[in-house]
Amino acid sequence: MAGASGNGVKFVKQVMKFVTEGGGYDRLIEKVRIVAAGEGHCMAEMVVGTEHQNRGGTLHGGFTATLVDCISTFALMTHGKGAPGVSVNMNINYLKPAFEGEEIVINANTLRAGKKLAYLSVDIKKKESGDLVATASHIKFMG
Repeated sequence: MAGASGNGVKFVKQVMKFVTEGGGYDRLIEKVRIVAAGEGHCMAEMVVGTEHQNRGGTLHGGFTATLVDCISTFALMTHGKGAPGVSVNMNINYLKPAFEGEEIVINANTLRAGKKLAYLSVDIKKKESGDLVATASHIKFMG
Protein backbone atom coordinates (compact mmCIF):
# COMPACT_ATOMS: atom_id res chain seq x y z
CA MET A 1 0.00 0.00 0.00
CA ALA A 2 2.70 2.49 0.94
CA GLY A 3 5.85 0.93 -0.47
CA ALA A 4 8.24 3.77 -1.22
CA SER A 5 9.56 5.77 1.69
CA GLY A 6 8.10 9.10 0.47
CA ASN A 7 4.67 7.57 -0.15
CA GLY A 8 4.92 5.71 3.14
CA VAL A 9 5.58 8.91 5.09
CA LYS A 10 2.64 10.63 3.42
CA PHE A 11 0.38 7.65 4.16
CA VAL A 12 1.43 7.41 7.83
CA LYS A 13 1.03 11.17 8.33
CA GLN A 14 -2.54 10.90 6.98
CA VAL A 15 -3.28 8.00 9.35
CA MET A 16 -1.70 9.88 12.25
CA LYS A 17 -3.77 12.99 11.51
CA PHE A 18 -6.91 10.85 11.49
CA VAL A 19 -6.16 9.18 14.84
CA THR A 20 -4.93 12.31 16.68
CA GLU A 21 -7.84 14.48 15.58
CA GLY A 22 -10.39 11.88 16.67
CA GLY A 23 -10.37 13.19 20.24
CA GLY A 24 -9.56 9.80 21.76
CA TYR A 25 -6.53 8.47 23.58
CA ASP A 26 -4.40 8.47 20.40
CA ARG A 27 -4.33 12.28 20.49
CA LEU A 28 -1.46 11.89 22.99
CA ILE A 29 0.94 11.13 20.12
CA GLU A 30 0.25 14.45 18.39
CA LYS A 31 3.81 15.70 19.02
CA VAL A 32 5.39 12.69 17.29
CA ARG A 33 7.05 13.48 13.94
CA ILE A 34 7.15 10.75 11.31
CA VAL A 35 10.64 10.71 9.75
CA ALA A 36 10.50 7.62 7.51
CA ALA A 37 7.93 4.99 6.63
CA GLY A 38 7.34 2.26 4.10
CA GLU A 39 7.76 -1.42 3.40
CA GLY A 40 6.92 -2.46 6.95
CA HIS A 41 9.06 0.16 8.68
CA CYS A 42 8.28 3.39 10.52
CA MET A 43 10.68 5.80 12.20
CA ALA A 44 9.50 8.72 14.30
CA GLU A 45 11.02 11.35 16.58
CA MET A 46 9.67 13.25 19.54
CA VAL A 47 10.89 15.63 22.21
CA VAL A 48 9.85 14.43 25.67
CA GLY A 49 7.54 17.05 27.17
CA THR A 50 6.04 17.57 30.60
CA GLU A 51 2.85 15.83 29.45
CA HIS A 52 4.86 12.66 28.67
CA GLN A 53 6.44 12.36 32.13
CA ASN A 54 5.72 10.27 35.18
CA ARG A 55 5.95 11.68 38.73
CA GLY A 56 9.67 10.92 38.71
CA GLY A 57 10.22 13.36 35.83
CA THR A 58 11.02 10.73 33.19
CA LEU A 59 9.22 9.33 30.15
CA HIS A 60 6.10 7.56 31.46
CA GLY A 61 6.07 3.79 30.95
CA GLY A 62 2.46 3.86 29.81
CA PHE A 63 3.24 6.52 27.24
CA THR A 64 6.21 4.43 26.10
CA ALA A 65 3.78 1.55 25.55
CA THR A 66 1.52 3.89 23.56
CA LEU A 67 4.46 4.85 21.34
CA VAL A 68 5.30 1.17 20.80
CA ASP A 69 1.68 0.37 19.94
CA CYS A 70 1.12 3.28 17.57
CA ILE A 71 4.44 3.42 15.72
CA SER A 72 4.63 -0.35 15.21
CA THR A 73 1.04 -0.30 13.94
CA PHE A 74 2.00 2.40 11.44
CA ALA A 75 4.93 0.22 10.34
CA LEU A 76 2.57 -2.72 9.86
CA MET A 77 0.14 -0.58 7.88
CA THR A 78 2.87 0.13 5.31
CA HIS A 79 3.37 -3.62 4.86
CA GLY A 80 1.00 -5.57 2.64
CA LYS A 81 -2.70 -4.75 2.93
CA GLY A 82 -2.41 -1.65 5.09
CA ALA A 83 -4.49 -3.20 7.87
CA PRO A 84 -3.72 -2.14 11.47
CA GLY A 85 -4.59 -5.47 13.11
CA VAL A 86 -5.46 -5.91 16.79
CA SER A 87 -2.87 -6.21 19.57
CA VAL A 88 -2.55 -9.62 21.19
CA ASN A 89 0.72 -9.13 23.03
CA MET A 90 3.26 -6.40 23.77
CA ASN A 91 6.46 -6.94 25.71
CA ILE A 92 8.47 -3.87 26.68
CA ASN A 93 11.90 -3.72 28.29
CA TYR A 94 12.54 -0.37 29.97
CA LEU A 95 16.29 0.18 29.92
CA LYS A 96 17.06 3.85 30.60
CA PRO A 97 15.06 6.96 31.50
CA ALA A 98 14.42 9.78 29.05
CA PHE A 99 14.02 13.24 30.55
CA GLU A 100 12.06 16.33 29.57
CA GLY A 101 13.65 18.08 26.61
CA GLU A 102 15.44 14.97 25.34
CA GLU A 103 14.67 13.92 21.79
CA ILE A 104 13.89 10.25 21.28
CA VAL A 105 13.78 8.16 18.11
CA ILE A 106 11.18 5.41 17.78
CA ASN A 107 12.14 2.79 15.19
CA ALA A 108 9.57 0.08 14.35
CA ASN A 109 9.91 -2.84 11.97
CA THR A 110 7.58 -5.56 10.73
CA LEU A 111 9.50 -8.79 11.23
CA ARG A 112 6.84 -11.03 9.73
CA ALA A 113 3.24 -10.55 8.66
CA GLY A 114 1.38 -13.79 8.04
CA LYS A 115 -2.28 -14.50 7.34
CA LYS A 116 -3.30 -14.36 11.01
CA LEU A 117 -0.44 -12.82 13.02
CA ALA A 118 2.10 -10.04 12.54
CA TYR A 119 5.32 -9.75 14.55
CA LEU A 120 6.87 -6.33 15.10
CA SER A 121 9.91 -4.95 16.91
CA VAL A 122 10.53 -1.47 18.29
CA ASP A 123 13.60 0.31 19.64
CA ILE A 124 13.37 3.67 21.38
CA LYS A 125 16.67 5.53 21.64
CA LYS A 126 17.89 8.91 22.77
CA LYS A 127 18.72 10.79 19.58
CA GLU A 128 21.83 12.53 20.89
CA SER A 129 23.58 9.65 22.66
CA GLY A 130 22.03 6.63 20.93
CA ASP A 131 21.30 5.09 24.35
CA LEU A 132 18.45 2.58 24.32
CA VAL A 133 15.48 3.78 26.36
CA ALA A 134 13.29 0.75 25.61
CA THR A 135 13.01 -2.28 23.35
CA ALA A 136 9.75 -3.99 22.55
CA SER A 137 8.05 -6.78 20.67
CA HIS A 138 4.46 -6.48 19.51
CA ILE A 139 2.20 -9.20 18.10
CA LYS A 140 -0.99 -8.29 16.25
CA PHE A 141 -3.88 -10.44 15.05
CA MET A 142 -4.58 -9.81 11.38
CA GLY A 143 -7.92 -11.66 11.03
